[in-house]
Amino acid sequence: MAELERFFDRWSQRFGESTDDWDGGFGWSELGSMSVDLVEQDDRFVVTADLPGFERDEVEVTVTDHTLRIEAERETVEHEESGESEDEDRYLRHERRHRSADRSFRLPEDVDAESASASMNHGVLTVTLPKLATEDAHTIDVE
Repeated sequence: MAELERFFDRWSQRFGESTDDWDGGFGWSELGSMSVDLVEQDDRFVVTADLPGFERDEVEVTVTDHTLRIEAERETVEHEESGESEDEDRYLRHERRHRSADRSFRLPEDVDAESASASMNHGVLTVTLPKLATEDAHTIDVE
């Protein structure tokens, strides 16, 4: 079964379709995708996302209602159709364009959004989401 799930994950990444995980689902926009690892530890979730070419000020991370959303957007300077920039450069090849990536994850447990943290190093975003402390079960005497 695990091999089948890996197959569908690879298939979805290759063709930009959404897949389901944790009964909640995650997907990516048609504009772009990012490779992501999601790890559950005893007291937190850690998400690591590859965002090559993005700077930290181009990335936005939000947490709401069991959902983590990562958005990255990079603007490029638009050039006239002649292929020349304001500095009179003549492009022989111009492939780098406006780019954005977007992923949303449904988290299986409540997280402490106020204590969440994110860092970015060499195009790799790491988001740490502490789990909310749950109260120990209370036994009720039946009379």
